[in-house]
Amino acid sequence: MLHTFRAILKGNLLEWQEEVNQWFQGDRTVQVLVTFLDEEAITITHNRGQQMAAILEKLAQSQAFSEIDPLVWQRQIRQDRERPGGANDAAG
Repeated sequence: MLHTFRAILKGNLLEWQEEVNQWFQGDRTVQVLVTFLDEEAITITHNRGQQMAAILEKLAQSQAFSEIDPLVWQRQIRQDRERPGGANDAAG
């Protein structure tokens, strides 16, 4: 079974982007296949994250939601359902 892990190739070394210790223990040799990702796709994804962070920062600075009480808002939108076997249950 093949497993996929994200890594960055720096020279002759792979820098893992996630935890892989359970797969590579000790001096065990492991055969791998390396696929080079399209640099443009990587850049677009990275830029999209930076753009989202900038937009969220501007939103926070604008205090767009400062007049909303989060506790009141949560009570208004939350729709609790009756628990099985509760007081309103005919069998309970």
